[in-house]
Amino acid sequence: MKPTIYFYIPRKLFPQKLPENPHENWAGFGLGIYAWTLQTYLRLKADGFSCELVDYLPHSGIVIVHRNSLYIHKGIKPGKNLLLICLKAELNFYPYAQFHVVQNPEEITAINNYNYYIPHWTQPGLIPRQIERGNQFKNIVFFGHKNNLAPELLSLNWTNELNKLDLNWRPIINQNHSTNYQKIDNRWNDYSQADAVVAIRSFGKQNKYINKPATKLYNAWLAGVPAILGYESAYRTEGKPNFNYLEVTSLKELLDSLKKLKFDINLRQTLVNNGQLQVEKINPAQTTKKWRYFLTEIAIPAFDDWCSKSSLVQNMILETRYLSWAIERGKSKIMSVASNLKL
Repeated sequence: MKPTIYFYIPRKLFPQKLPENPHENWAGFGLGIYAWTLQTYLRLKADGFSCELVDYLPHSGIVIVHRNSLYIHKGIKPGKNLLLICLKAELNFYPYAQFHVVQNPEEITAINNYNYYIPHWTQPGLIPRQIERGNQFKNIVFFGHKNNLAPELLSLNWTNELNKLDLNWRPIINQNHSTNYQKIDNRWNDYSQADAVVAIRSFGKQNKYINKPATKLYNAWLAGVPAILGYESAYRTEGKPNFNYLEVTSLKELLDSLKKLKFDINLRQTLVNNGQLQVEKINPAQTTKKWRYFLTEIAIPAFDDWCSKSSLVQNMILETRYLSWAIERGKSKIMSVASNLKL
């Protein structure tokens, strides 16, 4: 008998009103907890996959839960007949989860071998660039949270530099808490007036952001807009720098790239055309297939295997994973302190 598959959002975080479908430009999809948990549930249900959305933590079955939701449950362990799958997103690993779904392939081997990579969903209700804009190159956009934009690009100096190039800076920046979507500006889906995307968390190559997804690149491809991005592992894995997006590591390189795009129509069109070649593999239908495969071919057999073990063996496995997690966490803290001392 197949286990029931649950998508769990705690009652405290459960939305008062759910979106009608996964294609809706619902503000809540701007939060990781809903973009992962709720959107995955809705897309699987729409595809005819059997699963349930619940606001309580089941005692048996396969439970898929976002890492933010697990902060409500201090140190909870899966019981005899429960497989816990943590949607890690960009947060810390949860030591007692039997599996983590990660959004960057570089995290597959981090901490343990129980991590599974599934690409993040693209922006629901995405409106592509208007064809009528033709060869115009005027509006430079960023859609995202303030924490994910380099400080240099939040300054008046940056806006002034764009003005010198006769370009407009048109960001939609949110500063909401990770569990609050009530005040989110939900225009992240509208690329209709965009001529280029700029998305850089920091300049340089010191941080590969192995916990971040390639979503901003996916969305640019779908929107038909050239993207200028920072040096990040997800972008480099999913895309190809200077082929289907431009990569920069300094403010000077960013401004030089914008100048190139402004005066080179062929470069803009080449980047867009090469991005379009990737659309088929990153659209929601393909991601839904990946989820179906993971749940049927990986999660359900893992559930059966887990249930076949004695409680003693189960507890030994969980405590071993916790110890491994604690050791790795300690190493990371030591490295961080050492790095700060060098500075």
